[in-house]
Amino acid sequence: MMSIKGNVRSLFLLVMDKIKSDIETGLLRPGERLPSEAELSKQLGVSRATLREALRLLEEEKIVIRRHGVGTFINSKPVFSGGIGELFSVTDAIERQGYTAGTLILKTSFGESAEEERKRLALNPGEGVLIVERIRTADGEPVVYCVDRIPAHLVPGGYAASGESIFKWLESVTGVRIAYAVADIEPMGYNEKVSNLLHCDKSAPMLLLKQIHYDESEKPVLYSHNYFRADKIHFHVVRRRL
Repeated sequence: MMSIKGNVRSLFLLVMDKIKSDIETGLLRPGERLPSEAELSKQLGVSRATLREALRLLEEEKIVIRRHGVGTFINSKPVFSGGIGELFSVTDAIERQGYTAGTLILKTSFGESAEEERKRLALNPGEGVLIVERIRTADGEPVVYCVDRIPAHLVPGGYAASGESIFKWLESVTGVRIAYAVADIEPMGYNEKVSNLLHCDKSAPMLLLKQIHYDESEKPVLYSHNYFRADKIHFHVVRRRL
């Protein structure tokens, strides 16, 4: 990096411009760790206070990620981005960001519904569910682990799709169209199974999105747990004053 000392414009803005420019030209790559504050401020010819302010603003813009005790990293383009009130399939979310969506099917099986599944899917004791476990990838990189549960009576032939959206598959085999979903979002720390499946290290956070999906007649038809890598997702919400 070249020194930017001597420019008239506010130095922290010039630091931001320099880092953004290096990202655009490929000098800095997604996931790359920046030099230490002492080294980087020396390279740029600015004070450490100026550098900290620039990095703070870049973090607010989600261009860098600062991990306490580890360092500052160039953020990857989020695979999932959009309003939290918008219902979309994982496939659609990946493709809308310009990535190629892929699927690794881990397991599909029928089983007796557990108490939570009966509650969420309005099933009676003894009624079964189809459970589909998949890893969804973006350009070949694992980004979300999906566990989907569907009432067995809706899909007696089981799950036979390859990589398409489960929304589209369900509609194609049953005629059922998902109209809306009720979601809960929970932060997650390290989980041995999920973190390993998503190639996350022990310090990497995750988000769990639990959703009950309803058809157009307001019947629950899909109960899903989607485990996202937190560094690959960015949601926003519009809040209106009442």
